[in-house]
Amino acid sequence: MKSQRIFPGIILIGFGAYFLLQQTGITLFQQFYTWPTLLIIVGVAFLGQGYSAREYDAILPGIIMSGFGLHFHLSGHLAFWPTNTIGMLILIISVGFFLRFQKTNSGLFQAFLFLIIAVLLLFYDKIASYFGLLQNGMNFVWKFWPALLIVIGIYFLLKKKK
Repeated sequence: MKSQRIFPGIILIGFGAYFLLQQTGITLFQQFYTWPTLLIIVGVAFLGQGYSAREYDAILPGIIMSGFGLHFHLSGHLAFWPTNTIGMLILIISVGFFLRFQKTNSGLFQAFLFLIIAVLLLFYDKIASYFGLLQNGMNFVWKFWPALLIVIGIYFLLKKKK
């Protein structure tokens, strides 16, 4: 890390505020005295390091950690927030890759790959009913699409560089 002051500064301020509010017992913030809040604090520290110190590789873990914390705070509390945790977590990872790509011009393929997987997981029922996959004999193929992901992953691992 080029600038060693931003990340620890945000961590100390965030954790200090978290524990101070917890010790004062203010009931207004009672719902934030949980582990997802700590994830958000660490994620914001990574984002501060990434954007302020121009260490753009810190953007991805910052988005992942703050996004996971935000998701766990909002799921079940907001009616419009998706309840599919795995799909949302993969979508958050995709957003992280997109934001990192914006600054580093690397990771676009991974961003789209995670986005496609997230859309498949979040909208599985709608996609299946739209294409009629369960009615026209494609159930077998749809059931084993994760095996296709494994095969493609093995291909990428074994593919020789040009």
